[in-house]
Amino acid sequence: MWNRNEVGRAGWNKQMSRLIPAVVFALLVSVAMPSRAADDRAVRSRVAPIYPEIAKRMKIGGSVRVSATVDAEGKVIEVKTITGNRTLAAAAEDAVRKWKYAAGTGDATVEIEINFTAPD
Repeated sequence: MWNRNEVGRAGWNKQMSRLIPAVVFALLVSVAMPSRAADDRAVRSRVAPIYPEIAKRMKIGGSVRVSATVDAEGKVIEVKTITGNRTLAAAAEDAVRKWKYAAGTGDATVEIEINFTAPD
């Protein structure tokens, strides 16, 4: 990183005084972020999505990936579509909002893929 002999004591202290707050900030941000691990939260109950009528008529199928924030008690508190057809996304979000997870130590963020099979 930096060589003390090249920089000198005053320069070294100045550089370290800039680095330490940045490292502390990075640690605080990483601790404040919700967990990304889905492994520690088992799904206790799932609600199947209701296939939108317009998607059935247009024979739209595919998968929708959503991100769900789960609180410490296992309740889904926020759902957001990451990828997928907009026609199907609302149905996927509505279903996942009704899911229940196992309780944990804090909030967790899980990614879920909901598959819709287009009718023939």
